Amino acid sequence: MAKKRKPPSIKGDSRAFDPGFKGPVVNRSCTDVLCCIVFILFIIAYIILGLIAWVHGDPRRVAYPTDSKGHFCGQKGTPNENKSILFYFNLFSCTSPSVLISLQCPTTQICVSKCPEKFLTYMEMQFPYSKDRRYLKYYSQFCKSPIVHPAKSLSQIVMDDDCPTAIFPSKPFLQRCFPDFSTKNGTLTVGNRTMFEDGNGRTRNAMELRAAAKNINKVLDAKTIGMKVFEDYATTWYWILMGLLIAMLLSWLFLLLLRFTAGFLFWVFVLGVIGIIGYGIWHCYHEYRNLQEQPNAHLSVYDLGIQTDIKMYFQLRQTWLAFMVMLCILEVLVILMLIFLRNRIRIAIALLKEGSKAIAYVPSTLIYPVLTFIFLSICICYWAVTAVYLATSGVPIYKIVTPAGKCKYENKTCDPEIFSTTAIAKACPGAQCNFAFYGGNSLYHQYITTFQIFNLFVFLWLINFVIALGQCALAGAFASYYWAFQKPDDIPPYPLFTAFGRAIRYHTGSLAFGSLILALIQMFRITLEYLDRRLKDNQNNVSKFLQHCLKCCFWCLEKVVKFLNRNAYVMIALYGKNFCRSARDAFNLLIRNVLKVAVMDKVTDFVLVLGKILVSGCIGVLAFLLFTERISIIIEGPTSLNYYWVPLLTVVIGSYVIAHGFFSVYAMCIDTIFICFCEDLERNDGSTEKPYFIAPTLHGILNKKQLVPQKQKE
Repeated sequence: MAKKRKPPSIKGDSRAFDPGFKGPVVNRSCTDVLCCIVFILFIIAYIILGLIAWVHGDPRRVAYPTDSKGHFCGQKGTPNENKSILFYFNLFSCTSPSVLISLQCPTTQICVSKCPEKFLTYMEMQFPYSKDRRYLKYYSQFCKSPIVHPAKSLSQIVMDDDCPTAIFPSKPFLQRCFPDFSTKNGTLTVGNRTMFEDGNGRTRNAMELRAAAKNINKVLDAKTIGMKVFEDYATTWYWILMGLLIAMLLSWLFLLLLRFTAGFLFWVFVLGVIGIIGYGIWHCYHEYRNLQEQPNAHLSVYDLGIQTDIKMYFQLRQTWLAFMVMLCILEVLVILMLIFLRNRIRIAIALLKEGSKAIAYVPSTLIYPVLTFIFLSICICYWAVTAVYLATSGVPIYKIVTPAGKCKYENKTCDPEIFSTTAIAKACPGAQCNFAFYGGNSLYHQYITTFQIFNLFVFLWLINFVIALGQCALAGAFASYYWAFQKPDDIPPYPLFTAFGRAIRYHTGSLAFGSLILALIQMFRITLEYLDRRLKDNQNNVSKFLQHCLKCCFWCLEKVVKFLNRNAYVMIALYGKNFCRSARDAFNLLIRNVLKVAVMDKVTDFVLVLGKILVSGCIGVLAFLLFTERISIIIEGPTSLNYYWVPLLTVVIGSYVIAHGFFSVYAMCIDTIFICFCEDLERNDGSTEKPYFIAPTLHGILNKKQLVPQKQKE
């Protein structure tokens, strides 16, 4: 039985072999302390901002619609508790659903318990009320206050704005009453009528009402689609969870098998991806051929226009032809990449094997993505809640609105309690003092926009910090594996926990520094996108060209900084230096091994991407066969789905995210091993005095220099 080989004695300079070297440096000091202090101060300020927003904000202002007086509809403990729907007196004053949703429609808005279900004008209600008070009772529920005796004339009602001049059949949507549009024999109707009275002596048609609330049909269709999607999720949630669980087990199984059958699984990845894409091509061709004899299948997507029913697009031959062409191009690209990288495949296989060994010796690293997911979820939830509370901070602000928009006091603030007695009401007939938004004149309210920007910036900083912390912790754990002279005996206990503790205790400032650089770049990119959307209609070709150039440059800069940060975190985990020095050392090390970097980075990324695609593709094919009832003989899945692609896309995207989480650990493992290998080559020469720490098989592939045989005692 072979005995453990003894490490050789120290000879040479400080970079010579060290028999006591057990991986990353243990004796460390805090790095980038100033940035750490700034980061902590920002976090404290972020917490204080959240508390202040929580005190001043009220998320009920998002959940409940608000009437013209600023009162919530449907809020418990108020007179409007049983009135959860917003009703508009004169819908013809509105221009679009977006105006209605933003509560900027220049008409009185009140809270009601239900929407009108029939046509009725004030004049039609006024005459027969003495004989049948049901008309009065029904109509009065859509007035500001109940009517006891409708003695006011129509002109007085319009002037006092106590009641609507007419009501129309409506349906609640987004807790607001919208006209009940329908189509009868190709003609647009409202409550089965094409013509109706508006209460002001004019006869209107459904098209006019539709113009007043344009695109309302599309909004209602969107509601229908949303309900169908919800029904599909309610029917298939069990199968979706099963698919995601299988994806997790499949990803974990692949990572374990890579240690023993990396070469075999690599070709399984490749052939599996080629096969899945090939099946997609065949399916698209099959659908394309079946639609040849179908009527209207020859129409183009342009002829069909924008449709809310997505199934209509899948009834066109052009749709399946486009899918088939895209899949054919993807298939050719994969095959060409395999041809040109055929001499580099063994490098990827060797690195995958070494990475599998490292993960097998440090299995706790496979659980770390769950911790990262929890941290990211906390950051996202805190940012979203703070943003909502900031947006709903303040007191109700009322502004003057007029149907014609010709009043010089338009959009000025006002007081609804005394507005009817002011000179503005007389100078601008028909003007109203309606609720506009929530705000205030205090210092806090004046800087709400600044606080929202601060909220977004700290959110980006925290997200990048969480990712950096994970990369540094994983790098420290895998570096402990690499620099263990006798594996696994020399691997320190709990390497991931130890590396995580070192990163938090000593290098919070360095990780914050690197993530700050990324956050600034991302913030600038978001600013560019915002300016592009705001100035989209006022740009010339030169400004558009310059803006696209800036977007491209900052996108590339973000990718480069992410790559450099990733390797800098590996050096921080190894030697415990500050961020700038670690980034410099990592950059110089990679430049000295630029050819090896090009080979390793692209080839291994390609292999891991194939693994992600294969996992999500396998689950996607099974989900497709299940949700389309093509394997009902084997297993009976959900039936009568409205859109089978809804649970299908959910399973495919979820499977890819899960596979990405597992394979990202693998990618960090390979990057760390490669950095350690490059450092190993410069520290040692492979002699008996300075042996390499890397496995001999991997060294022979990555480096042409022959290893000096090492003596082992038997």
